[in-house]
Amino acid sequence: MDAVSIHEFDPSQHFTAAFWDERYGTGDRVWSGNPNRRVVEVVEAMTTAREDAGTPPGRALDVGCGEGADAIWLAERGWETTGADVSQRGLDKARVHALERGVDDRTTWARVDLVAGDPLPGGQDLVTCAFLHLPSPHLEHAYAAVAAATVTGGTFVVVAHHPHDARTGLRNPGLAALLLSPERVVEALEEVGGWEVRQADAPTREQNDADGRAVTVTDTVVVAVRR
Repeated sequence: MDAVSIHEFDPSQHFTAAFWDERYGTGDRVWSGNPNRRVVEVVEAMTTAREDAGTPPGRALDVGCGEGADAIWLAERGWETTGADVSQRGLDKARVHALERGVDDRTTWARVDLVAGDPLPGGQDLVTCAFLHLPSPHLEHAYAAVAAATVTGGTFVVVAHHPHDARTGLRNPGLAALLLSPERVVEALEEVGGWEVRQADAPTREQNDADGRAVTVTDTVVVAVRR
């Protein structure tokens, strides 16, 4: 869903393993290798609060992990982390990057096709999901899989591109229906049931477009706790 892929978007193929295996098939990184800024903000505060309360980081799952940047950061922060993605090639890259960062002993990798209805690894204290944009009913099915994988009291962190970004030129106008407002994410969580929403915000940040010009983009950030 980021600008690097939007001009090649084919709705009939974009959610398949074949599409993403081809995308990750080169030897180069597709993404920056840096963890998502919003995931870091939320999880850093959460992890610190747990540690202050004498509760160490637990089990974490990053859904749609790609090349593994968020999952690797979670492992570096002390979480026993599983990265899940539809692309085996992406997971293979993530495994190599985890080894390079010295966290291969705290990371595992699982090929999961949420569109096909695959379950996610269970028993998770924390689930993160950054920029996973699916049409209905696949979005609700994905969130139901997260719910089934999350322990009572566990936290779900969703980061997404906001519909306001359709005006920035960074997103394909044809994909506007897949951009997610906080209200849309909350609606999908309510459809699944069993979540208490603790945060539903739309913070902004600056990002350079293809010509190097600064553009204000809007992130959707939703944090929910499993009841």
